[in-house]
Amino acid sequence: MIDVTTEIVIERPRAQVAAYAADPSNATEWYEQIERVEWQTDPPLALGSRVAFVARFLGRRLAYTYEVVELEADRRLRMKTDDGPFRMETTYTWADAGPDTLMTLRNLGGPSGLARLFDPLARRAVARSTRKDLERLKRILEGKS
Repeated sequence: MIDVTTEIVIERPRAQVAAYAADPSNATEWYEQIERVEWQTDPPLALGSRVAFVARFLGRRLAYTYEVVELEADRRLRMKTDDGPFRMETTYTWADAGPDTLMTLRNLGGPSGLARLFDPLARRAVARSTRKDLERLKRILEGKS
């Protein structure tokens, strides 16, 4: 089982950080591993929205669809997938940190079947990747006026 939580302070208002990070159309800009995003329901993001992703992880191509299961504007977004070999629940939270934003990203889940033997490797890879993605998000948002 993978349970990785990463957080970062971004020097931008919470509404700006949440609007950008919660829009799946921006995912290929700040997630290194995500190659393609395809809306399966009409934007904007809402409870029940479905978005398909194609990513590379540990040298493998992964295709999966997230469904939004919780959405509180500018505060919390929780998505989960039940399909594919790598089931995952991803939660974003945004909180005020003075004039800045504390963004937390939690990934919970992991591979199924025999692939579970690789959980320790996958956990480290998710932690490393998530840290890099949040740092990229910070650079992008702090570079925007």
